[in-house]
Amino acid sequence: MRANNVDSKISLKEKTAYGFGDFASSMFWKLFSMFLLFFYTDVFGLAAAAVGTMFLLVRIFDAVADLFIGAMCDRTSTRWGKFRPYLLFGSIPFAIVGIITFITPNLSATGKLVYAYITYASMMIVYSLVNVPYSSLLGVMTNNPDDRTSLASFRFIGAFSGGLFVTVTANYLVEFFGKGGSEATGYQWTVGVYAVLASLFFVLTFAGTKERLKPAVSPKSSLKEDFRDLAKNSPWFIMLGAGISVLIFNSLRDGSILYYFKYFIKDQTVNIFGTEYSFSQSALASAYMSIWLATNIIGVVIAKPIAGKIGKRNAFLLSVIASAGLSFMIFFLQPHQIALIFIFNILIGISAGIVMPLIWSMYADVADYSEWKTGRRATGLIFSSSTMSQKFGWTLGGALNGWLLSAFGFQANVEQTDTSLLGIRLMLSIFAGIGALLAIIFMYIYPLTEKYMSKVNSELETARANVR
Repeated sequence: MRANNVDSKISLKEKTAYGFGDFASSMFWKLFSMFLLFFYTDVFGLAAAAVGTMFLLVRIFDAVADLFIGAMCDRTSTRWGKFRPYLLFGSIPFAIVGIITFITPNLSATGKLVYAYITYASMMIVYSLVNVPYSSLLGVMTNNPDDRTSLASFRFIGAFSGGLFVTVTANYLVEFFGKGGSEATGYQWTVGVYAVLASLFFVLTFAGTKERLKPAVSPKSSLKEDFRDLAKNSPWFIMLGAGISVLIFNSLRDGSILYYFKYFIKDQTVNIFGTEYSFSQSALASAYMSIWLATNIIGVVIAKPIAGKIGKRNAFLLSVIASAGLSFMIFFLQPHQIALIFIFNILIGISAGIVMPLIWSMYADVADYSEWKTGRRATGLIFSSSTMSQKFGWTLGGALNGWLLSAFGFQANVEQTDTSLLGIRLMLSIFAGIGALLAIIFMYIYPLTEKYMSKVNSELETARANVR
C-alpha cells in the first residue's frame, strides 16, 4: 500500500476540530491542577501531605502507563485509524469517572483516603486512554512543519480556552449548585456539567479530523524494539526533561493560587479609575486564574510567528527565561499591591503560553527523527512520552504542593501562621520559577534545529515516496 504522506494544508475546520479535543481534556486538567488539591483538603477533609503522596504515587504509575498506551495505539488498526477510535469510545467512560472522582461519600478518614486513591487512579487511566491517542493524532495528520505548529497552536487555544472556561465558571457554579446544600454538592454538579461537555467535544474531534500519514516502512517490531529505539533517542530525553520542568512550573503556580488568595491576599478593595470596588478573595482568585489562562492564549497565538523568526528552540528559551525571571519578582509583592500582582500575572501568562504549542510541535520532530534513524515510526510511543513528561512534571509539582503546604505548617480553614504564608508565597513564585530555570538547561542542548530537521524531512519524503 502506498503511503499517503501528503503535506497539503490542513483546513481551518479540521484544525478547529482538533482543538476541541484539548478544550475537553483541559477542563479536567485545570480541575485537577487548580482545584483538586483544594477540594481534597478544604472540602473532602484530607490532610495535605497525604494528598501530596497520593498525587506522587498515582501519577508515577499513570505516567509510566502512558508509554504502554502509546505502544498499544501504534498497534491499533481500524477503519477510523490508529488514534481517533479512542476519542470516540473513551468519551463516555471519561465523563462517568470524572464525576465519581468529585463525589464525597461520608466515610472515615481512612475510607476517604482509600476512596480518593481508587477514584483518582481510575480517572488518570481513563484520561490517558483518551489523551495519549489525542496527542499522537497530531503526528499523523500532516507532515507539513507549518501546519504542525499551527495544529499545536489550535490545540492550545482549545486547551487554554477549556481551562479558562473552568476558571471563569467553577467557583460560581459551585456556589450556585451548592445553595441549600453544601460545597461538596456544588462540586459534584459542577463537574457533571464539565463532564458532559468534555464527552461531546471528544466526539466532535473524532468526527472532524483525519489520519493521513503512514510510516515510510512498516516492519513488524516488538514492544522491546520500540523501547530500545526510544532509549537511543537523545532528543526525546531532552524534550522529556524540558517538558517535566515546564509542568513543574505550571503545577506549582496552578496548585497554589487558591491558597495564595484565600490566606494571603484575602478580600480587597481596589481603586479602578478613581472608583473603589470591593472584591472577595474568591472573586480575585477566579479573575487571576482566568487572566492567567487568557494571556496563555495570547502566548499560544504569537508562538508560531516568533518560532518562524527565531526558531522553535530559541522561542522556547525566550519563553522560559521570561517566565522564571517574572516569577521570582512576584515573591516581593504584598497584598495591597493587587494591581502589580495582576500585571505580573499577565506577563507570565503570555511568556508561559509561548512554550506550550512548541513542545508538541517539537515532539512531532522527535517522531520524524526517530523514523529517520530507525526506519520505524512509533508516533504513539513518542507522543505518549510527551504526555508522560506532562504527568511526571504534574506529579512532582502536585506532590510538592501538598508536601510544601504540610512542611510550612498549613492547616485548612484557619488563620495561617507567618511560616505557612511564606510557604504559599514561595510556591507561587520562587519554587515555580526554579522549574522554569530547569527547562532552560534542557533546551540549551536540544539539537533538532530547523536546519537539521530540513535534512531529516527531505530524506524521509524520499523514503516515503518509494513505499508501495
